[in-house]
Amino acid sequence: MTTHEGYITTADELRLFYRQTGTGPSVALFINGVPTVDDFASILEGRTIVFFDPRNRGRSDTARDRSQIERGVHHDVDDLETIRTHFGVDQVDVIGHSYAGVTVALYAMKHPSSVRRVVQIGSMAPDQSREYPPDLRYADEVLANALAQLGELMKEQATLDPVEMCRRFWTIINPIYVMNPADIVKLKWARCDSANERNFMAPWVQYLQPSIQQLKLTAEDFGCATMPVLVIHGTKDRSGPYGGARDWARLLPNARLLTVHDAAHVPWIEAPGLVLDSIRTFLDGEWPAAAERIA
Repeated sequence: MTTHEGYITTADELRLFYRQTGTGPSVALFINGVPTVDDFASILEGRTIVFFDPRNRGRSDTARDRSQIERGVHHDVDDLETIRTHFGVDQVDVIGHSYAGVTVALYAMKHPSSVRRVVQIGSMAPDQSREYPPDLRYADEVLANALAQLGELMKEQATLDPVEMCRRFWTIINPIYVMNPADIVKLKWARCDSANERNFMAPWVQYLQPSIQQLKLTAEDFGCATMPVLVIHGTKDRSGPYGGARDWARLLPNARLLTVHDAAHVPWIEAPGLVLDSIRTFLDGEWPAAAERIA
């Protein structure tokens, strides 16, 4: 597998770290995907994927002042366009997981002529104020226990070494992302050697999360994203409600939902055959057989 690493500088002079894999003519941008490069190796045939760390994440530069972080998710949208322009590609596929699922949707709305196809995986809901009924969200004792343990950990934060704090945080939080505890060892997000990752909660709480909560997307906004969108979501996702995925698939004009039954927040790990094969089929230009329209 051909791999190249480097940095791309944004308009406000922050460097974004990327890892380019594959050599195919079709190009996909995978935001916040660097830790998952190996997980998605099977979809590389015939395409190039640029996995990159957003600003203030991983090996990308830390924001030096408020102006470089205060717009939250909208900075990430602009950075996607910077990366597309850097590689000189007229149209790209964009892939985003979790909160980055919102990012790629916003990018598709803002730059529709630059986007060929969109893949959302375990995305946050389009309307953060919406309350979903129990059959469209999943909360169990695993989530309750993790939140309780996090509360206790926060009380100790001032006394802990930052690396130790980071490791304990991920030890507590990882069980909520999978249904089978045996899959926890496959999660690779705990990059506690990175100062950005150790310190991510502060900018998340202050800027990123509020910027998503403040979104007021209209029918006109959704209507701008006319390209095919594949929405992938587990029915037992504790981090983003399954109902949010149904809303994305219902509100975007050319979207279909791939439901991953009994999966949590990382369905490509929990059901790799279904999810990775479906992404590959979709990026090759066809709808996966299991993807459905939502009325």
